[in-house]
Amino acid sequence: MSAARPAVLLLDARDTAAIALAPLQPGTAVDVRRGGETVRVVAETLIPFGHKIAVAAMAAGAPVIKYGEVIGVATAEIRPGQHVHVHNVRSDRAR
Repeated sequence: MSAARPAVLLLDARDTAAIALAPLQPGTAVDVRRGGETVRVVAETLIPFGHKIAVAAMAAGAPVIKYGEVIGVATAEIRPGQHVHVHNVRSDRAR
């Protein structure tokens, strides 16, 4: 993606997942500004438009953070670059 439009959107430095602004093909590397550092993550699988990609490692049972808020709990280990979705996150909001 061009420098003018980022490939992903990270809304808060505490976020562990960013939003794909376009589909990310497997192997696509994206640089994410997270707090005072730039983190490079490589998509392990297709990340569809609007879905989340992990920008930080999360252990099973760890909170998944988006918008600076906990949106769910990891149900399995999640590595940076992995698709973050219903297959590895339990939403606390859907209860």
